[in-house]
Amino acid sequence: MPSQEPRTDVDARYSSEGAAATPWPQARDALAAAELFWISTVRPDGRPHVTPLSALWQGGALYFSTGPAERKALNLQTNPEVVLTTGANLWDKGLDVVVEGTAVRVTDDARLRELAAAWEEKYGGFFHYDVGDGCFQHASGQAYVFAVAPRTAFGFAKGEPFSQTRYRFG
Repeated sequence: MPSQEPRTDVDARYSSEGAAATPWPQARDALAAAELFWISTVRPDGRPHVTPLSALWQGGALYFSTGPAERKALNLQTNPEVVLTTGANLWDKGLDVVVEGTAVRVTDDARLRELAAAWEEKYGGFFHYDVGDGCFQHASGQAYVFAVAPRTAFGFAKGEPFSQTRYRFG
């Protein structure tokens, strides 16, 4: 897993004059608190695919789940590179965070049980999962779980001052 403390810099081209970089702990807290994320994957023919999902920030990585036959799971078989995005659909306030990395499947049942408990704690009983055969198990069937440790992340602070911060890991 990459270093927990990234190299951080503000991109003056896309920031208000004199804007400071958003500290990584602030971006990390935004990832932990967010309820909705958007995942971008690449279809086998090269076209993009974007869809909303729940995710969990834990131990330096974002975790998400998907059914084995869902488009994003099929895309990941060919290309595991993803972008996960969260934030607020407001122009002049808030912090949007974008995480780029490689999706790695989690199959250890003990780790999956920890994640299932954390999912239910964060999102409530709607997201109750049992664990077995290296997957989340639920009424609709199985779900694969993936971890994405950030390789690069971006923080977009909105409102005065606007800033674009890049976080480089590893």
